[in-house]
Amino acid sequence: MGERRSIEVFSAGCPVCTEMAERIRQAAGAGCEVVVRDMHKPEVAARAQRLGVRSLPAVAIDGELAACCRGAGPDLEVLRAAGLGACCG
Repeated sequence: MGERRSIEVFSAGCPVCTEMAERIRQAAGAGCEVVVRDMHKPEVAARAQRLGVRSLPAVAIDGELAACCRGAGPDLEVLRAAGLGACCG
């Protein structure tokens, strides 16, 4: 039998994050350890940043951000073009 795989779900506790964490728990096999990480904790937020998390929920498998979770998140150039500077000074 191989090593257990580690699955981390980065969550803000919102309904979307909670539902995704539950779906992942249900889909994970016996060979997977699923851990939900609370982004309100500074050490979790720091880990998420190191992994490249840009939006939530996000999933890391064996310490690597899943391909489906890469490249998402706010694009500052798009926000600036939409008038970000006008509302943020």
